[in-house]
Amino acid sequence: MTQTKDIMEEEHHHPLLQEDAISSDDSRLKQLGYKQELSRNLSAIANFSVTFSIVSVLTGLSTTFGIGLTYGGTITMVYGWPVVGMLTLVVGLSMAEICSAYPTSGGLYFWSAKLCGNRWGPLASWLTGWFNIVGQWAVTTSVDFSLATLIQVIILLSTGGKNNDGYEASKYVVICFHGGILLLHAIINSLPISYLSFFGQLAAAWNFVGVFVLMILVPLVATERASAKFVFTHFNTDNGDGINNKLYIFVLGLLMSQYTLTGYDASAHMTEETKSADINGPKGIISSIGVSIIVGWGYILGITFAVTNIPYLLDENNDAGGYAIAEVFYLAFKSRYGTGVGGIICLGVVAVAIFFCGMSSVTSNSRMAYAFSRDGAMPFSPFWHKVNKHEVPINAVWLSALISFCMALTSLGSLVAFNAMVSIATIGLYIAYALPIFFRVTLARKSFVPGPFNLGRYGILVGWIAVLWVATISVLFSLPVAYPISNETLNYTPVAVGGLLIITVFAWIFSARHWFKGPITNIDA
Repeated sequence: MTQTKDIMEEEHHHPLLQEDAISSDDSRLKQLGYKQELSRNLSAIANFSVTFSIVSVLTGLSTTFGIGLTYGGTITMVYGWPVVGMLTLVVGLSMAEICSAYPTSGGLYFWSAKLCGNRWGPLASWLTGWFNIVGQWAVTTSVDFSLATLIQVIILLSTGGKNNDGYEASKYVVICFHGGILLLHAIINSLPISYLSFFGQLAAAWNFVGVFVLMILVPLVATERASAKFVFTHFNTDNGDGINNKLYIFVLGLLMSQYTLTGYDASAHMTEETKSADINGPKGIISSIGVSIIVGWGYILGITFAVTNIPYLLDENNDAGGYAIAEVFYLAFKSRYGTGVGGIICLGVVAVAIFFCGMSSVTSNSRMAYAFSRDGAMPFSPFWHKVNKHEVPINAVWLSALISFCMALTSLGSLVAFNAMVSIATIGLYIAYALPIFFRVTLARKSFVPGPFNLGRYGILVGWIAVLWVATISVLFSLPVAYPISNETLNYTPVAVGGLLIITVFAWIFSARHWFKGPITNIDA
């Protein structure tokens, strides 16, 4: 590790060493069957920054704060976060080891192909790739829709709140906000990678500083603070959903943590644009998870000290219309200063973090779509994998934004349908994470050739823990979230994920098996 650090420091001062590192990256990419088409300008920090701003604890924890309060309250958040965090780190370690061996933009689906060999590789690659890309699109949809919803809440509070005839935007206005946000994200992602690198690092800094400002400021301003006993021991069973079993409630509350800790495959998708990719790609995965666990726990602790009346925060008739974290911020400032303006500004800090999160999500989406279409897996593949003069996969960027907008349109018909689609963001994505790890510990147990970053003899053990955790959450998050079960309360996660599985398998059986051969070289013989 010290040697690696010295090399990185020398690279910073010696352009020749930097060029050597890039030519080494290019030759490794050639060995994997691809020519360098994207601009390789991202440093280790830049790679980490993009991924850290996608994981974005400010985004995930703020937008799902109501889930945590409903299912268990402070105890689920305070203890659930480190548990989920450590198990997510295990998944990340396994992914990082495979990333080091195969540093390509394709990431997960490329790994599956290589680990399964010629016989099963194409099918493994097909399934992993589609779960990965649809999961990523669902993440972007979810992130940008949550920003559109938060903007609506900010407008509501700024115009007097729900109890003072504040303006409540209709679902059509919210979808227009969503479209506008995606448009901005597509425009930013059309810029050269050097601009994206700057925005990515700005995003990481905003997330980092924003967490610390809010976790200190909000409980400090609040006139009523929760006791340490409440924060560390209060278990909220009053969920209004007919669920009384404490273990069941705790498990459902974990979704807040697991939804937040997703998207770290971005470091793998950015490896063809990252210097010393076989070291810095894995570092990006692990560091983004590790830093997120620490700052996320601090954020949870800070904000929960400002929580005193859980039923009121979740009440649809409060000023924020039941948007829990908005009501926490608003009440904290209103109780001290007689006005909630400070709370609205704090929500603005969260909104900017969510904007950056969506921006980085589109970056990651587009690289995955570029790689997947380069290997001919998508309809009209030659069109999607084109790069412009700035070496940006421009068509893939706009495709990702368009699909994310279309996925959000389901919210106009039914929020139940929309939530089912968004559930693919957590479970679908984690299935894509687990598949190559599963192949690494089974089919490729003896044949896997590790890269410079590896887990040594612990690789198999860590891999199995990762696979078992993903299998566990796939079951847990498919459980009913309310009783009695009706059309409105049914958890459609298994329907959405099962539907995606059925479509991809049928597409394979009836069509793709005849023409999709897994990753294909684009180097002219």
